[in-house]
Amino acid sequence: MNLIRLRNVLSWGVPALFLFSIVACDPKDNPDDPGALPEAAVFLTIDEESIDNGNPPNNFSEVDVNDQLAAQGLRLPLQYFKDNVGKTIDLYTGEVGDEAWHALKTIPSSWIFSGPFSNGSQNFLAGEVEEDKLDKTPDVTPLRATGLKMLIGKTVIAVVYDSEISINYAPLNCNLKGENLGLVAFDVLEVTERTDGSTGSLPKVKIMIRSVDEALTVPLVLFSNAPVPQSSSEPFDKAPPVSVAAPILVTAP
Repeated sequence: MNLIRLRNVLSWGVPALFLFSIVACDPKDNPDDPGALPEAAVFLTIDEESIDNGNPPNNFSEVDVNDQLAAQGLRLPLQYFKDNVGKTIDLYTGEVGDEAWHALKTIPSSWIFSGPFSNGSQNFLAGEVEEDKLDKTPDVTPLRATGLKMLIGKTVIAVVYDSEISINYAPLNCNLKGENLGLVAFDVLEVTERTDGSTGSLPKVKIMIRSVDEALTVPLVLFSNAPVPQSSSEPFDKAPPVSVAAPILVTAP
């Protein structure tokens, strides 16, 4: 176990596991108060199309996003997010076919035997899953406009990648190998259509930054009914619909 990973494991302790099978969408789940703990944190991955140094609309510096520290299994909070808990910012979310936010729906059983925890998702969050067990991860679902809007009112905790996350379709799977920038946590406040990007630009998401350490103390859940794209171009879901289904959130094994 490398020093960065060891530091994370020791500082987190063993996360409590909860019987948290299904969570209904309730706008009161996450009041606009960074001091109030959420009921759960939705497990995502985010790639360089949304968070990276020099990216609009924030133009983060290399230090802001831990670019100088990038490594496989890095799980330190991104510096900008650590320094700005409670601040509201906008993030872009990529393009149709090159999405930046991805929902994990299935935790491979091999992850359970990869680290100090008996829970595979916690081993991944600790950076303890070997690279050869991260290829062809099943059911990693790229989020387009509808899926993004379904997350309004929810808290997210995400592993941020220092490169693009590669998605394969039919069957849906993902390569989660590669260097990481660390972890971020935030509340999803608004999802709005972009009118200043390309024809395929996905929505702008307004978030409120949360403490990663606090987000790690609540149940970790999977976005089990995130809409599954048929292909890299279908559906061409770039504009948030007026109404969406409530997210079904299940305990991350």
